[in-house]
Amino acid sequence: MTDPGRGAELSTSGSSNSFRTVLGVTVLGAVLAAVVPLSLVAQVPDVGRGPAWILTLGLSVWAGVRLTLIIVVGRPMLFDFFFWMFVYVFMGIAPTVQIRSGLISRTTQGIDASLELPTAALVCLGVLCYEIGRVVAYGHERTQGTTGLRTPGGVRRGAITGVRTWSTLVLVGGGFVLSLYFISTVGVGSLFGSRDQAFAARSAAWTDPAVRSIMYAVAIYPLLVGVGALAQLRRTAARPLTTAYSGLIVAGVAVLLTVVNPVSSARYSLGTVLFALVVYAGSLLTPARVRVTLTSALVGLIFLFPLADAFRRPEVNLVRNGFFEEYQGNPDYDAFWQVANAFSYDLDRLVEPGRQALGSLLFWVPRSVWPDKPVDTGILLAQYRGYNFQNLSAPLWAEFLVNGGILALVVGFILVGYFLRDMDSRLLPAFQASGYWVIVGAIFPVYMTILLRGSLLQATGAVAVALACLLLVRKPGRLHGEDSLSDTPWPGLQRSPASRTGPG
Repeated sequence: MTDPGRGAELSTSGSSNSFRTVLGVTVLGAVLAAVVPLSLVAQVPDVGRGPAWILTLGLSVWAGVRLTLIIVVGRPMLFDFFFWMFVYVFMGIAPTVQIRSGLISRTTQGIDASLELPTAALVCLGVLCYEIGRVVAYGHERTQGTTGLRTPGGVRRGAITGVRTWSTLVLVGGGFVLSLYFISTVGVGSLFGSRDQAFAARSAAWTDPAVRSIMYAVAIYPLLVGVGALAQLRRTAARPLTTAYSGLIVAGVAVLLTVVNPVSSARYSLGTVLFALVVYAGSLLTPARVRVTLTSALVGLIFLFPLADAFRRPEVNLVRNGFFEEYQGNPDYDAFWQVANAFSYDLDRLVEPGRQALGSLLFWVPRSVWPDKPVDTGILLAQYRGYNFQNLSAPLWAEFLVNGGILALVVGFILVGYFLRDMDSRLLPAFQASGYWVIVGAIFPVYMTILLRGSLLQATGAVAVALACLLLVRKPGRLHGEDSLSDTPWPGLQRSPASRTGPG
């Protein structure tokens, strides 16, 4: 028989949980989806460039609502979170400010204003297809949950993959060697001088861009994956091994933060490493920690991302414009305009289906072997438009357009939505049980912002290196646990009906 006092206590706790959840949704949603967009309209006068800003503003509201739900629920749906964070800033707020002010990215000037409305529609179409892909994955997930094997408690069983001890130690040892070789070749002075100085040193050491990209990747990801694997082993190790693992982790972090530091490293690479280290430290073990971590990541992208650029040049400039003024003419936010250039490229019937994608898949082939190897999509579009500065982004929307037009964009984003939902579903049980998927979740969701911004050719080398390292430490195993985002209870959320999510 149930104790009435205990039942009342649980009921009160559940009601309190629900109230806090609803309050959190209301406040955070009001800020992201209402206060920021309305402030933008009030503070940035419309110079009459065109109506495309209405669609991009609506997209920022849409993304703000989705981010709010992810954060307040407190479940680490990391791939979905970083997708919406990219959309909110780079496809929502930034282009809205630039279109209304007439101050578009300085590196993508001369774009026909008549392209803006269809470009905004294409961006929204890609996001809609992403949502469709996640809904399809959710339906498939529910079907599996209905027919799959379940525990006596009615919860689905799933495989939680572990990490192999000796492979981890080999990877960590190799990671130290590769990272220290990189440091000795480039020089500590160059690494902590400026971004330009460090890039010049890397270019002098490895003249071929493909080789240079791979050398930079192997200086980071073997050690980053190895530190993550050590952190997982440490959680279940006996005390003598715990001390040894801790020492290796500290040394690994010190070397990593020498290779990837705020002075000379790209902000996306630095963000990937820092986020991974925070996850390894246990920042996603409880709903409260998840909320703090994801909110911090969002604040970092919105407020700290522009400031971080001040420390990467010889002359440090800490004088910043206002919040919305920071986006005006800023080449860091050229993503929307590169989609416009890709759409124009498609309209001019210049698309060679799959050619750019082939270049990304065969990133490792030197140009001396493949003289006609495709250039980065960002460079391709810059050359097409006749820009002098060619180190431009090529967001995933643009990559799909130059590889197969609008059809590729539709199919591509449906597949992206499906795949990322499946990845989120695999991640959730791993954060509670020391698993291989924790390492995947620590590195790839935030690295996805690099893939979303592009170009893919620049980013695929690091992905390949990280995947190879992950395969090395992977140990297939089977533990009783839940392996479905829709079926897995998350600590502290079972009692709160408001915390449950659907296909998002």
